[in-house]
Amino acid sequence: MSDKTILVIGTFDTKNDELGFLGDIIREQGGRVLTMDVSVLGNPLRATDYSKHDVAAEGGSSIENAIDTGDENHAMQIMAAGAALLTSRLYSESRFDAMIVLGGTMGTDLALDVCSALPLGVPKYIVSTVSFSPLIPAWRLAADTQMILWAGGLYGLNSICRASLSQAAGAVLGSARAVIPPERKKPLIGMTSLGASALKYMVPLKPALEERGYEVAVFHATGMGGRAFESLARQGAFACVFDFCTQELGNHVNGSIISAGPDRLTGAGLNGTPQIVAPGCYDLVDIVGWHPLPGKWTGHSRHEHNRLLTSVVLNGEERRHVARAHTERLAKATGPVALLLPILGLGEWDREGADLHDRTGLELFISEIEATVPANVDLHRIDAHINDALFATTALRVFDDWCEKGLIA
Repeated sequence: MSDKTILVIGTFDTKNDELGFLGDIIREQGGRVLTMDVSVLGNPLRATDYSKHDVAAEGGSSIENAIDTGDENHAMQIMAAGAALLTSRLYSESRFDAMIVLGGTMGTDLALDVCSALPLGVPKYIVSTVSFSPLIPAWRLAADTQMILWAGGLYGLNSICRASLSQAAGAVLGSARAVIPPERKKPLIGMTSLGASALKYMVPLKPALEERGYEVAVFHATGMGGRAFESLARQGAFACVFDFCTQELGNHVNGSIISAGPDRLTGAGLNGTPQIVAPGCYDLVDIVGWHPLPGKWTGHSRHEHNRLLTSVVLNGEERRHVARAHTERLAKATGPVALLLPILGLGEWDREGADLHDRTGLELFISEIEATVPANVDLHRIDAHINDALFATTALRVFDDWCEKGLIA
């Protein structure tokens, strides 16, 4: 087992003991450590490999400028920008194999930017007093960020804190040793969906695309999955996307915290990646199942999926609003776009005869899409339900046509 180098980042002026302990455990387990100080006012007890001055300078600023802002938030944003750039450069130079950041809310804010600066497959850990908190929006999280709750660690070492930090040290070193980075042996297709009880097209599409020589990654469109999908799409990771569950866009425009962020349905388009889109489950807005029902949803039908998740059914005008959100985002695409519109329903619970079927609402959504579809989008109206075989075969026909034209590598 070869030694791996872990980049340890934190404010070494206020958390020197905790960061030192973390580094010691990594070394005891056979790993190597690089340290990066992102403090502003104070100085560490001993020199770090990369000082706060190095960090600020990497971002085109200085510690003096950070102090002169007179505001800790602005100062830490200067450090976050520098830390993200420095971390990215060091990784490109093969200086480390995995990264771990320690912090409270300030350190976590910085850590989220640093993690986003690293590619998928680089182990990236955040040890935070606010891990798993609703303070952290989905769209700030890199696709493979790992978080560990820093229990009892607000100020100084103690037995509880040591238990958390020692586990974190083992986790990041173990990940560095065990990780199998993504290989690009085959071009990758990104697909969005929910579980097969709601959307079933991935069952025929995945093997069909694999037979054509592509690898297929299906993302669970419940906020975090869509965030990972958008992040990778923006990076150009996909040869083509089959974005067939855009419910997260409706979640966002209706104020749900189960969101993939304001840039949902934009990553592939802005990158020029060919995208085949269908508004699967557009009619539902997910809310936290164990929260009281927000007053705005009183009188709406809903589906209680499990104890974590409830889906509210949108009314006609709300559906029109979601339709416009789709077409506005697709209008910005710089690559080819096909919008598939199955007119018999866009989710299993929306079939004729199913509990959540609303024919009038569906027709309002379809008419709004057709009225606002931009010129750069090729609209395919399909006389089928999204879970019917005709939908999947239409998607493959578009894909094959684009491959023949050389639009997809």
